[in-house]
Amino acid sequence: MTDPNLLVGTATHDDAGVYRLTDELALVQTVDFFPPVVDDPYVYGQVAAANALSDVYAMGGEPKTALNLVGYPDNELDFDWLGRIFDGGAERCRTAGAVILGGHTVRDAEIKFGYAVTGLVHPKRIVTNAGARPGDVLVLTKPLGTGFVTTANKKNSCPPELLAAACASMIQLNSIGRDAMIAAGAHAATDVTGFGLAGHAFEMAEGSGVTLRFRLADLPAFDGTEELIRGRFFTRATKSNREYVTASMRLEGAPDPVRVELLYDAQTSGGLLVAVPPENINVMIDRLRAGGATAAAVVGEVLPRQDVALIAG
Repeated sequence: MTDPNLLVGTATHDDAGVYRLTDELALVQTVDFFPPVVDDPYVYGQVAAANALSDVYAMGGEPKTALNLVGYPDNELDFDWLGRIFDGGAERCRTAGAVILGGHTVRDAEIKFGYAVTGLVHPKRIVTNAGARPGDVLVLTKPLGTGFVTTANKKNSCPPELLAAACASMIQLNSIGRDAMIAAGAHAATDVTGFGLAGHAFEMAEGSGVTLRFRLADLPAFDGTEELIRGRFFTRATKSNREYVTASMRLEGAPDPVRVELLYDAQTSGGLLVAVPPENINVMIDRLRAGGATAAAVVGEVLPRQDVALIAG
């Protein structure tokens, strides 16, 4: 659709849509929901909320309202579990300063939960995934590996301390990354979720007309993740994420195949991938650390457009 006030739509596969209301105010809108990724209903609600709110933060916005989206097999489960999901989601929304206005619930064969979130941003301060510039430094604000962790957990093969670390990261609000990237004058950002780091980085590279180069050794991951990779605890999305970028990515040298898999792992409520001017990288890292981000990792750089969108090695 076209409209003079539609500032960000679907053209570059960005994290949220942005619609201008006035010269100084624009709406940021997004929606996300998914089946349980952990057994604890309260934590599941927290993760789902943090994940949905993240799209607004990735655009540089401030979440203001949220609507519950629920699919629930009420003919098989009582409502206590659903109440705990709502409680967890509400806790994250309150922490974000967003008001839950209501929502919609349908009977479904499996549980699904998430939010439609509306935020606000100044039209001239939007951070999109299409503004990365050659010379920018790439920063990641959360560790990778949540797909491996949750898959292993479903098979009762995940160490408790590893699951706890992943849950703590998944419920962390990306407001920390949003504040840091704004302070550092970031040129572009996207949150890393279902398409994995490679998929979301590919969309940033395509939207910006550049090539992103990653250093595999510098990708942050939860302690113990590599053992899960060797155990082949892959999500169903791993294969499709790899296929999505294969024609547009070049692996250089003789990369560790275990580290390569971090590129394709589908993340739940992952961190922000941010393109930062090199002169401001210390501001970005310092702000992330001061805010308690679960990662503050320099993982690569932005190059002029090459023959491929992504390079990793």
